[in-house]
Amino acid sequence: MATADWVADIPWVQRAVNAFSATGEMGLADVNYRPRAGQQRMVQLVADTIARSGALVVEAGTGTGKTFAYLVPALLSGERVMVSTATKALQDQLFFRDLPGLINRLGIPVRTALLKGRNNYLCTHRLKTHLESGAIGDRFLTRALAQVQRWAVTTVSGDLSEMPGLDERSAVIPLVTSNRDNCLGGQCPDFKTCHLQTARREALAADLVVVNHHLFFADQAIRESGMAELLPSVGVAIFDEAHQLNEIGVLFLGTQLSSFQLLDFNRDVLAAGLQHARGLCDWTEITGHFERCIRDVRLSLPVTRQKTSTRFPWVDGVPAGADPTLWAESVGALDVSFDVCALRWIA
Repeated sequence: MATADWVADIPWVQRAVNAFSATGEMGLADVNYRPRAGQQRMVQLVADTIARSGALVVEAGTGTGKTFAYLVPALLSGERVMVSTATKALQDQLFFRDLPGLINRLGIPVRTALLKGRNNYLCTHRLKTHLESGAIGDRFLTRALAQVQRWAVTTVSGDLSEMPGLDERSAVIPLVTSNRDNCLGGQCPDFKTCHLQTARREALAADLVVVNHHLFFADQAIRESGMAELLPSVGVAIFDEAHQLNEIGVLFLGTQLSSFQLLDFNRDVLAAGLQHARGLCDWTEITGHFERCIRDVRLSLPVTRQKTSTRFPWVDGVPAGADPTLWAESVGALDVSFDVCALRWIA
């Protein structure tokens, strides 16, 4: 594919291609820079595709310089850009390391924003709720909540990845973040200072926003106010490591219910019950029974599957290798216990 003459004559296209020469912005910024044919060819293809408002799939080996090859023409095009990465780690690298240096080299005024899924942002309302309820019996979780509370008064973005020493698998994260079911939205007392809403507003106002594939598909699945509002106003959409799109898309556009989600719901019931309806019933007993039912469902799975998140096939409505009777009994008991929790709260 050769760049058409009319495309090559566009000033920003010429600048994007020339930037990767030995005397261009990329070459002048690094004494060790060496022009690479593969990278230059990719820059030409990306610039041509943006100018034509077309679609392009590029596969290139490690070391080609793919990131800069798509960023430079995207930044110089003047279009509003969304870049989606395969992982949050790559998202942070792109936003905090690659983009600032590149924008400085090009010397162009570009407003950038970083947008992640809601479970990456501190929810100050849920943090306060769990601290005030005193329902967390685990001393390690109580200590972790106190650490989050101290960090909460210093953070600007509310992005939990910035909190020192916090593991992304920590059990405290569901207690201090919101999800689609428990978010109060505009009725939340902390809505005006909500970190998630601030990140979304900044993304909508940015010239280039960096997201990740998980957020992209999660938002497409539930049509919340993040990508659903952002995408129609974007002129260029770039998916880095697009080979992972299929698996992530299936994950988010399907339907699933995990024991982690159920445990999160159970903790919320206990905290809300003790705070708002302490005398209505024995919330500790009810939620304790529900937690045991969740455990029994996990224990009804084949032993080799209890400690892994690997997906496995179902046979006649039962997980492969599970005892049909034991599975049915444990799921039935969970269903009854779930109804008890819900009905008690509604009452």
